[in-house]
Order: sequence, then C-alpha cells, then structure tokens
Amino acid sequence: MKKLWTILILLFLFPIYVNAYSSEVILGGENIGIHIDTPGVMIIGFYKVNGEFQKGYPEMKAGDYIIEVNENKINTINDLTAQIEKNVTTENIILTIKRNEETFKTSLSIVKSDGVYKTGLYVKDGVTGIGTLSYIDPETKIYGALGHEILESTTSQIVEVRTGNIYESTVTGIRKSENGTAGEKNANFNYNHIFGNIKNNTNHGIFGIYNETITQKTIPVGSKDDVKLGNAELYTVLKGKQKEAFQIEITKIQENNDIKNITFTIKDEELIQKTGGIVQGMSGSPIVQNGKLIGAVTHVIVDNPYMGYAIFITTMLEQGDKIITE
Repeated sequence: MKKLWTILILLFLFPIYVNAYSSEVILGGENIGIHIDTPGVMIIGFYKVNGEFQKGYPEMKAGDYIIEVNENKINTINDLTAQIEKNVTTENIILTIKRNEETFKTSLSIVKSDGVYKTGLYVKDGVTGIGTLSYIDPETKIYGALGHEILESTTSQIVEVRTGNIYESTVTGIRKSENGTAGEKNANFNYNHIFGNIKNNTNHGIFGIYNETITQKTIPVGSKDDVKLGNAELYTVLKGKQKEAFQIEITKIQENNDIKNITFTIKDEELIQKTGGIVQGMSGSPIVQNGKLIGAVTHVIVDNPYMGYAIFITTMLEQGDKIITE
C-alpha cells in the first residue's frame, strides 16, 4: 500500500501530458487572406528630421512597439497621431516602448519642419498577406496555417498579435518561380467572410479558432514515424478557390530540425508548368502520404524552386494545442 501511495503522489506532482488534438482532422489546402493588428504601433525604421535621426533617449530600435504616449495607451497609428497632436506644445513626449517581454520609457522630441510636426519614425500597426490553411481540428475547432511565423518585411521581426483574422481568398494569378527568385500567388480577400481569428503567430505557424461550420470529411493524422521517403501529394489552390492535389517526392526526413523536417521535390508537371515550382502563398499547403496528413509546406529552396521543406503536422498540432491551455 505504501508503494501505491508513492506512485499516486508522484503522478499528482508530475502529471502526464496527453495531446488534446484529434487523431483525425479536416484537410486544409484552401487559400486564405491574413490580417494581424499589432499590440501598439511597430517601429519599422527612422528618417532624418532637420538633418538628424530622432530615436529618443533611451534609444529606440526597429522592431520595438510603442504602446503608450504620455501614459495614454495606443494601438493604432491614428491613436499615436492623436496623442502627438494633443502634446505638440510640450518640448518632449514620453513613449512607453515594448521590446520583446520588457518595457521602458523614452523621451522623444517632436520637431516642426516645413510647417509639419514630425517624429522621425516609420511605423505600422498591422500586416496583411496570404497563405494556405493546413488543417482544422473538428473537436476543438483550432486550425493551423502557414507552418512558419509571419515576419514584418522591413525589420524581419516576428509580428505580435493583438487581434487578427483569416479570410476567404480567391487566387487571381501566379508569378512563376525561377532559379534564384521565388514566385508568388496573387489573391483577393473577401473581408466580409471571416474564416476564423488569429490567436498565435509562432515559428510553427499561425493558429486560432475556426468559425465556419465544419462538414468536410476527416483524414487520419500521420505521426513522424509514418513519414517515409517516396511519393506524396501536396494540396493547394492555383486558381480561384479550387483546391487540387499535386504529386511530390519526399527525399529526406530530419526529425531533429525545428521546422524543416521534410525535404521534397515537385514531380507534378502541371504544377511546374503553372508555377515554376513552389511559390510564396503555398506556405501551409498540407502534404498527404498513404492516406494520412503528415506535414505542411514551409519554405522553397530559392536556388532550385522545384524543391522545398515541410514541417511535421504533429508539430503544428502540438503548437495549436497550446491554445486550449492558455
């Protein structure tokens, strides 16, 4: 009895974690529009005012977020502008800056130049793009997409999420990939048709709750051990909203890599003819092998756009699973 109590105590202190994601999920492949609003205003660069850069003291950096002006909370560029206009008669304004997990205050001079008050800051309060839905868990309604993080293009910093949505999207054209240059999908958004929200932007993809009614059939989830060298199918949209399957060959498996777990080559002549290989906007396209969902496209090898990388789908599911516990 003493041994039994010891085992029970140890299990209580060190609970066993069980994945909450389902063993079968809805196969993605749909093109999606993406919009994220940042928590505060992101600084993406600086310009000279009266011959000098205005970076504040202590100095701000590209990738920082302005979250307060004179202790008034801001979320948008309009908020920032309104607060500056209220305080132009003061010599300096005090900005609260968020950098990673830390915050600090800095003093910034507002300079009047050519009759206009200038901050010397280039800023943005949101990002927009396209990608591909990877899966939807029918039990939790958590979805995963992209297979990698969304970065701000100027600073290459990961974009923090205040709010965000994924939208219905229609592919209108494709600029082909060439050796040394990745092509891209062109697409329109339907901002009136929201598929779901965005809760997390991580190096394993974007995740959130899917709003639509789910009626599609499920597909089994393949484990890392289910992934084999050889033929597989990639699902994506090349025109309109039509999801299609294209043939690829898995040539390498790397279990210890963070997101580049699967190396593959496109074998489908139709896909090569239409796209020149992997293009931007295919990120998140699901990969199916032997009837199981095993991965999602993450990167193109630019010097050879017929080749690319994919992440294990279980890695994405585990990341999305964390939404439940947050």
